[in-house]
Amino acid sequence: MRSRGSSNRLPNSGGFGFHSRISALVLSMFATMATIYVAARMWQDAESRVYLIQQLHTTTALGNSAISVDNKLKVEACREQEHKLSALEMDLSAARQEGFVSKERPENDSTRSKKRLLAVIGIITTFGRKKNRDAIRKAWMGSGAALRKLEEKGIVVRFVIGRSANRRDSLDREIDNEHRQTDDFIVLNQVEAPEESSNKIKFFFVHAVESWDAEFYVKVNDDVYVNIDTLGATLSAHSDKPRVYMGCMKSGQVFSEPTHKWYEPDWWKFGYAKSYFRHASGEIYALSRALAQFISINR
Repeated sequence: MRSRGSSNRLPNSGGFGFHSRISALVLSMFATMATIYVAARMWQDAESRVYLIQQLHTTTALGNSAISVDNKLKVEACREQEHKLSALEMDLSAARQEGFVSKERPENDSTRSKKRLLAVIGIITTFGRKKNRDAIRKAWMGSGAALRKLEEKGIVVRFVIGRSANRRDSLDREIDNEHRQTDDFIVLNQVEAPEESSNKIKFFFVHAVESWDAEFYVKVNDDVYVNIDTLGATLSAHSDKPRVYMGCMKSGQVFSEPTHKWYEPDWWKFGYAKSYFRHASGEIYALSRALAQFISINR
């Protein structure tokens, strides 16, 4: 019995020793792996520290301090401003193509005089008004050599007219013939009609800005007598102002009753005061270069 019992205990003690060796081996493996992992992380951290120290030394050598969070935000803001500036430059380039006129002119610009003009005067006329035009030529505008001499003094004067709705009809031919004789017209690619008068005046300013570099652009009706000397002196007195809208300024009541002689269909646009914004009378008024350019860009 004892011998059997003792024989049974011997295998049990041997199995226990075998399992203990396996457990120790597994623990040793885990310990080795953990040691390798920690060493690798420490090596990576050491490399990162070395790289950061090198970058810091490089930055210091360049005379700059380490970049803080605030400085990083400033850098990002500068980059954003650069993008905005690039977009504005593209818009400015597009504006120039649409009629924007730069303040500084190249000296070899063949479309404009090297010396800036004082004024470009557009006399708004229409078909069947040749007698008025002839009277203006004799009274204050001049023709031929007299007109060229006036331009040498810095004032360009032209009659402004559109085209007939029936292109190349007798009305157009009469204007073309008169223009060949006098050479004092701006003929717009615009239908000549009473309801198109606002567009006609707008495109006069567009054409004038694109064709002449002047301090002022003046609109005049073809039944107005202009004293050139007085007009020139008045404009010269305001040439140092950046934005000038000059004329016989007025304002008046807006009539909302359809039966009234001066009924305004858009009366509601003028608010409860029912009065027009202060504006120049249409017979004659002048715009400085900046305002005429604004019209050209926003045509």
